[in-house]
Amino acid sequence: MVKEIYAKTILNKHKRRDSWFLDDYSLNPYQLCQFNCIYCYIRGSKYGENMAGQLSVKVNAPQLLEKEIRRRALKREYGFIALSSSTEPWQPIEAEYRITRKCLEIISKYRFPVHCLTKSKMILEDLDLLKEIDGKAVLPGDLRWIKHGVLVTFSLSSLNDKVAKIFEPGAPKPRERLDALCKVKEEGLYAGIAYIPVLPFISDSMEKLEEMIKTAKDCNAEYVFVGALTLLGPCKKFYYKILEKHFPHLLPRYTKLFRMFNQPSREYQLRLEKEAIRLCKKYNVKFMITGGLS
Repeated sequence: MVKEIYAKTILNKHKRRDSWFLDDYSLNPYQLCQFNCIYCYIRGSKYGENMAGQLSVKVNAPQLLEKEIRRRALKREYGFIALSSSTEPWQPIEAEYRITRKCLEIISKYRFPVHCLTKSKMILEDLDLLKEIDGKAVLPGDLRWIKHGVLVTFSLSSLNDKVAKIFEPGAPKPRERLDALCKVKEEGLYAGIAYIPVLPFISDSMEKLEEMIKTAKDCNAEYVFVGALTLLGPCKKFYYKILEKHFPHLLPRYTKLFRMFNQPSREYQLRLEKEAIRLCKKYNVKFMITGGLS
């Protein structure tokens, strides 16, 4: 059951710009997510295992945003707004509430750039607004080199439908996301792929990474992110339950890789990044929006 809640604030200003996704602000129209991804870092919070069952919609988000973004615009404090940092802005409930679309209308009105982070093909329903924002958004002075007021990043952890169904049970199939990316690119928007997280011993082999980067190139993606899996707090226990059910032979390898920490070893992360950079060069795709320079 979906809860309707009234938020106190909606536009979150970061202490510093995100060095990967380049956002100065984040905006989350919903609380929790119907996609129910097993690895989601929100599972490490008080909401626990049943994310979809505690889904809430911030029904006053557009009204709050109008008030908060107007104040920022008057001060010319322009910066990319991430939609969204902790939930899916185009999850199925958006078809009923249209909160994300209403927020985009306000973002367009005040000419802020936006970075859309999504697993959903539903974003295609808002291409009209995104193209409008792209053409008139005011970029921060040091980001004018991007030349686009809209960034669209589709997230995948695997290209394999069966694997994706296990770890992202409520999300569209990988092929549907890739098809949506192709359509976004056809409309002239700046878009790429975030392979975050790649799943250790499941989607992180050299062969699978190459398939991922090649697929990004085939979809005309402008850039690719590749990031390791993070398992915060209770999230690790829940993730391991899924492993035990579907990939029991991998449990000892995970235990060794993560040990006492919520991230893989530093050696693993450096190897992953090095291989991703090599493959991006091979297929002539940017590694990250900045080309790896941040």
